Amino acid sequence: MRRDTRRWRAQTVAGCLAVALLSTLTASGCSAARGAAPLQPLQREIDLERFMGKWYVLAHIPIDTFFASEADAYNAVETYRLAADGSIPTTFTFNEGSFDGPLRVMRPTGFVHDEETKTEWRMQFLWPFKSAYLIVYLDEDYEQTIIGVPDRSYVWIMARTPQISDEEYDHLVAEVAGMGHDMTKLRKVPQMQR
Repeated sequence: MRRDTRRWRAQTVAGCLAVALLSTLTASGCSAARGAAPLQPLQREIDLERFMGKWYVLAHIPIDTFFASEADAYNAVETYRLAADGSIPTTFTFNEGSFDGPLRVMRPTGFVHDEETKTEWRMQFLWPFKSAYLIVYLDEDYEQTIIGVPDRSYVWIMARTPQISDEEYDHLVAEVAGMGHDMTKLRKVPQMQR
Protein backbone atom coordinates (compact mmCIF):
# COMPACT_ATOMS: atom_id res chain seq x y z
CA MET A 1 0.00 0.00 0.00
CA ARG A 2 2.77 2.42 0.95
CA ARG A 3 4.61 1.66 -2.32
CA ASP A 4 1.44 2.39 -4.31
CA THR A 5 1.04 5.72 -2.49
CA ARG A 6 4.61 6.70 -3.33
CA ARG A 7 4.09 5.72 -6.97
CA TRP A 8 0.85 7.74 -7.11
CA ARG A 9 2.59 10.80 -5.61
CA ALA A 10 5.47 10.51 -8.08
CA GLN A 11 3.05 10.21 -10.99
CA THR A 12 1.06 13.18 -9.72
CA VAL A 13 4.17 15.36 -9.42
CA ALA A 14 5.33 14.28 -12.89
CA GLY A 15 1.88 15.01 -14.28
CA CYS A 16 1.82 18.47 -12.70
CA LEU A 17 5.26 19.24 -14.13
CA ALA A 18 4.16 18.06 -17.55
CA VAL A 19 1.04 20.23 -17.46
CA ALA A 20 3.09 23.23 -16.33
CA LEU A 21 5.64 22.68 -19.08
CA LEU A 22 2.95 22.21 -21.71
CA SER A 23 1.26 25.42 -20.52
CA THR A 24 4.55 27.27 -20.79
CA LEU A 25 5.21 25.95 -24.29
CA THR A 26 1.67 26.74 -25.41
CA ALA A 27 1.87 30.25 -23.99
CA SER A 28 5.19 30.76 -25.77
CA GLY A 29 3.68 29.77 -29.09
CA CYS A 30 0.68 32.05 -28.58
CA SER A 31 2.77 35.09 -27.69
CA ALA A 32 4.84 34.61 -30.84
CA ALA A 33 1.67 34.49 -32.92
CA ARG A 34 0.30 37.72 -31.37
CA GLY A 35 3.42 39.80 -31.92
CA ALA A 36 6.43 39.59 -34.17
CA ALA A 37 7.13 36.70 -36.49
CA PRO A 38 8.83 33.79 -34.71
CA LEU A 39 12.60 33.95 -34.39
CA GLN A 40 14.33 31.85 -37.05
CA PRO A 41 17.48 29.74 -36.75
CA LEU A 42 20.56 30.25 -38.90
CA GLN A 43 19.86 29.37 -42.51
CA ARG A 44 23.29 27.86 -43.14
CA GLU A 45 24.48 24.37 -42.34
CA ILE A 46 26.69 23.96 -39.29
CA ASP A 47 29.20 21.25 -38.41
CA LEU A 48 27.35 19.59 -35.56
CA GLU A 49 30.39 17.72 -34.23
CA ARG A 50 32.37 20.97 -34.13
CA PHE A 51 29.54 22.63 -32.19
CA MET A 52 29.71 20.00 -29.45
CA GLY A 53 31.61 20.59 -26.22
CA LYS A 54 31.63 23.21 -23.50
CA TRP A 55 30.03 26.65 -23.82
CA TYR A 56 30.13 29.33 -21.08
CA VAL A 57 26.90 31.31 -20.71
CA LEU A 58 27.92 34.98 -20.70
CA ALA A 59 24.44 36.52 -20.70
CA HIS A 60 20.86 35.35 -20.92
CA ILE A 61 17.20 36.04 -20.59
CA PRO A 62 16.88 33.25 -18.06
CA ILE A 63 14.39 30.47 -17.66
CA ASP A 64 12.56 31.06 -14.39
CA THR A 65 9.74 28.61 -13.66
CA PHE A 66 8.69 26.76 -10.53
CA PHE A 67 10.54 23.60 -11.64
CA ALA A 68 13.64 25.20 -13.21
CA SER A 69 15.30 28.55 -12.66
CA GLU A 70 18.56 30.04 -13.80
CA ALA A 71 17.63 33.59 -12.81
CA ASP A 72 20.44 33.83 -10.24
CA ALA A 73 23.05 31.69 -12.03
CA TYR A 74 26.80 32.09 -11.65
CA ASN A 75 29.42 30.13 -13.60
CA ALA A 76 26.79 28.80 -16.00
CA VAL A 77 28.13 26.22 -18.46
CA GLU A 78 26.28 24.25 -21.16
CA THR A 79 27.99 21.10 -22.48
CA TYR A 80 26.83 19.12 -25.50
CA ARG A 81 27.79 15.59 -26.56
CA LEU A 82 26.74 13.93 -29.81
CA ALA A 83 25.53 10.39 -29.08
CA ALA A 84 25.73 7.48 -31.51
CA ASP A 85 21.96 7.64 -32.08
CA GLY A 86 22.16 11.31 -33.11
CA SER A 87 20.68 12.69 -29.88
CA ILE A 88 22.56 15.35 -27.95
CA PRO A 89 22.87 14.63 -24.22
CA THR A 90 23.30 18.03 -22.59
CA THR A 91 24.56 19.05 -19.17
CA PHE A 92 23.78 22.53 -17.88
CA THR A 93 25.48 23.49 -14.61
CA PHE A 94 25.61 26.66 -12.55
CA ASN A 95 26.15 27.87 -9.02
CA GLU A 96 22.99 29.35 -7.55
CA GLY A 97 23.21 32.82 -6.04
CA SER A 98 27.00 33.23 -5.87
CA PHE A 99 30.27 31.80 -7.12
CA ASP A 100 30.29 29.33 -4.22
CA GLY A 101 26.53 28.78 -4.12
CA PRO A 102 24.99 25.32 -4.44
CA LEU A 103 25.71 23.59 -7.74
CA ARG A 104 22.63 23.05 -9.88
CA VAL A 105 22.64 20.52 -12.71
CA MET A 106 20.10 20.03 -15.48
CA ARG A 107 20.40 17.18 -18.01
CA PRO A 108 18.08 17.73 -20.97
CA THR A 109 18.50 15.91 -24.26
CA GLY A 110 18.64 17.66 -27.61
CA PHE A 111 17.32 16.29 -30.90
CA VAL A 112 18.20 17.80 -34.27
CA HIS A 113 14.94 18.94 -35.85
CA ASP A 114 16.26 20.50 -39.08
CA GLU A 115 18.54 17.85 -40.60
CA GLU A 116 19.62 20.18 -43.42
CA THR A 117 21.12 23.01 -41.37
CA LYS A 118 21.27 21.35 -37.92
CA THR A 119 20.52 24.77 -36.38
CA GLU A 120 17.03 23.93 -35.13
CA TRP A 121 16.80 21.41 -32.31
CA ARG A 122 14.16 20.19 -29.92
CA MET A 123 15.26 20.13 -26.28
CA GLN A 124 13.60 17.70 -23.91
CA PHE A 125 13.73 18.45 -20.19
CA LEU A 126 10.74 16.29 -19.35
CA TRP A 127 9.42 13.36 -21.38
CA PRO A 128 7.50 13.49 -23.68
CA PHE A 129 7.61 17.27 -24.17
CA LYS A 130 10.17 18.96 -26.40
CA SER A 131 10.68 22.68 -26.94
CA ALA A 132 12.29 24.52 -29.84
CA TYR A 133 15.94 25.43 -29.43
CA LEU A 134 17.43 27.62 -32.15
CA ILE A 135 21.04 28.37 -33.00
CA VAL A 136 20.50 31.93 -34.22
CA TYR A 137 24.12 33.10 -34.36
CA LEU A 138 27.44 31.27 -34.68
CA ASP A 139 30.74 32.83 -35.60
CA GLU A 140 32.92 31.19 -38.27
CA ASP A 141 35.42 29.92 -35.68
CA TYR A 142 32.75 28.23 -33.52
CA GLU A 143 33.88 30.35 -30.56
CA GLN A 144 30.71 32.38 -29.91
CA THR A 145 27.04 31.53 -30.32
CA ILE A 146 23.57 32.77 -29.49
CA ILE A 147 20.73 30.36 -28.73
CA GLY A 148 17.12 31.49 -28.82
CA VAL A 149 13.53 30.30 -28.85
CA PRO A 150 10.82 31.21 -31.38
CA ASP A 151 8.93 33.68 -29.16
CA ARG A 152 12.13 35.39 -27.87
CA SER A 153 11.20 34.70 -24.24
CA TYR A 154 14.66 33.25 -23.56
CA VAL A 155 18.11 33.74 -25.04
CA TRP A 156 21.63 32.61 -24.22
CA ILE A 157 24.87 34.30 -25.32
CA MET A 158 27.65 31.75 -25.05
CA ALA A 159 31.36 31.44 -25.77
CA ARG A 160 34.07 28.81 -25.52
CA THR A 161 35.82 30.87 -22.86
CA PRO A 162 34.38 32.37 -19.64
CA GLN A 163 35.49 35.88 -20.65
CA ILE A 164 35.59 37.69 -23.97
CA SER A 165 36.58 41.24 -24.86
CA ASP A 166 34.15 44.10 -24.25
CA GLU A 167 33.97 44.67 -28.00
CA GLU A 168 33.02 41.05 -28.67
CA TYR A 169 30.46 41.07 -25.86
CA ASP A 170 28.90 44.32 -27.11
CA HIS A 171 28.69 42.85 -30.62
CA LEU A 172 26.79 39.79 -29.34
CA VAL A 173 24.44 41.94 -27.24
CA ALA A 174 23.75 44.08 -30.33
CA GLU A 175 22.92 40.88 -32.25
CA VAL A 176 20.40 39.90 -29.56
CA ALA A 177 18.85 43.39 -29.64
CA GLY A 178 18.64 43.27 -33.42
CA MET A 179 16.65 40.04 -33.20
CA GLY A 180 13.94 41.81 -31.22
CA HIS A 181 14.49 40.51 -27.69
CA ASP A 182 13.41 42.49 -24.62
CA MET A 183 16.80 43.86 -23.59
CA THR A 184 15.53 44.94 -20.16
CA LYS A 185 15.46 41.23 -19.28
CA LEU A 186 19.00 40.44 -20.45
CA ARG A 187 21.25 39.49 -17.52
CA LYS A 188 25.02 39.24 -17.66
CA VAL A 189 26.06 35.94 -16.05
CA PRO A 190 28.97 36.29 -13.62
CA GLN A 191 31.78 33.97 -14.70
CA MET A 192 34.76 33.32 -12.43
CA GLN A 193 38.19 33.80 -14.01
CA ARG A 194 39.62 30.37 -14.84
